[in-house]
Amino acid sequence: MTQPVSPAQQQHQQDGPALATAKTPTDRPGWRKLGMRLDVRNMSLLGVLAVLVAVGGFTKPEQFLDSSNLQLVLTQASVIGVVTVGMTFVITSGGIDLSVGAIVALASVWATTLATQEYGFAGILFTAVVVGLGCGLVNGLLIAYGGMVPFIATLAMLASARGLALQITDGKTQIVTVESVLDLGIPDSYVLGIPPLVLVFAVVTVVGWLLLNRTTFGRRTVAVGGNAEAARLAGIDVRRQRLYLYLLSGLCCGIAAFLLIILSGSGQNTNGNLYELDAIAAAIIGGTLLSGGRGTIVGSVLGVLVFTTITNIFALNNLQSDVQQIAKGAIIVAAVLVQRRTARDGEA
Repeated sequence: MTQPVSPAQQQHQQDGPALATAKTPTDRPGWRKLGMRLDVRNMSLLGVLAVLVAVGGFTKPEQFLDSSNLQLVLTQASVIGVVTVGMTFVITSGGIDLSVGAIVALASVWATTLATQEYGFAGILFTAVVVGLGCGLVNGLLIAYGGMVPFIATLAMLASARGLALQITDGKTQIVTVESVLDLGIPDSYVLGIPPLVLVFAVVTVVGWLLLNRTTFGRRTVAVGGNAEAARLAGIDVRRQRLYLYLLSGLCCGIAAFLLIILSGSGQNTNGNLYELDAIAAAIIGGTLLSGGRGTIVGSVLGVLVFTTITNIFALNNLQSDVQQIAKGAIIVAAVLVQRRTARDGEA
C-alpha cells in the first residue's frame, strides 16, 4: 500500500536534485571570497611598498634609508592619511568628497590667525577641528537633507572654502608663534623615535578600523553604500547616516589641518592642494569600492604609504613632478581595472 505524500515532501523531492548540484558559498574557491580578496589586495600593496623601498634603497641608499628620511615619509603620510581615513568612510557609503583639501586649507588658516593664536595650543586645535566639523556639517546637510548630488555639493564647498581661505590670509602666509605647537614638530618631542604626527595618524587609523569593522555605524555605512533603498527598508535612517559620514570627514580634515600646522609652522590658503585626489586615489588602490558597499581602512593606509613613498623617491632622485603624476595615474588605472576584475570573479 502506497503511503500518501504530503505537499512538503513533494516539494522536497522536486528541489532535491537542484540543491544537490547548487554551489554553496563554501563551495566557491577561497580566493573569491571578500575577505580573501581584501587580504590578497593588501598583500599586493605590501609587495608594491617593498619594491618601492628596494628601489629607493638602490637609487639613493644613504639618503632614502636614513632614519630622518623614513621619519619624514611617515610624517608626510600622516596628514593625507588622516584625510584618507575620513574619505574611506564617505566612499564606502557611495558618496564622494571633493572638498577635503579646501577644508584643510580653510581650517589651517582660520586656526592660525593672530586672534586664534592668542588662545594658544588649545585655541588652534579647537578652531581647526570646529572649522572642519562645520564644513562637514554643511556638506552633510546639503547632501542628506537638501538632496544635492555629493559631487556638486562638495565641489561647491571646495570653491567656497578656497575662496574664504584666500580672503582670510589675503594671499599671505600666517606664521605660527605658539611654541607649544611648534615643539611637536622637532625631534625632541619624538616618542621612541616616532614623531607625534605619526602617533596621531596611528590612533586615527585604529579608531577608523574599529568604527568601520566592529560597530553598528560601520555596518550601516556599508549597507547604505551597497543599496541605500534596501538599507532604508531595513530601518536605517539613510539621511542621518550620510550626515554623520560627512561630519566624520570634516573632523578628519580638521585634525589633518592641525597636523599640517605643526609640520609647516604656518597656515596658507594653498594648503591641502589636491588632497582630495590623493585621498580618493589611496582609498581606491587600497580596495575601497568607488561605487560604495565595500571599504578597507588598512588598504587605504597602505595606499597612502605607497603614494608618499613614490613622492619621496622622485624627490630624492630629482625627477620632475609631471613624471610622478603620470606614475600615480597609471597606478590608479591599474587599481580600478583590478577592482573590476575581482568584482567579476566574485560574481562568477
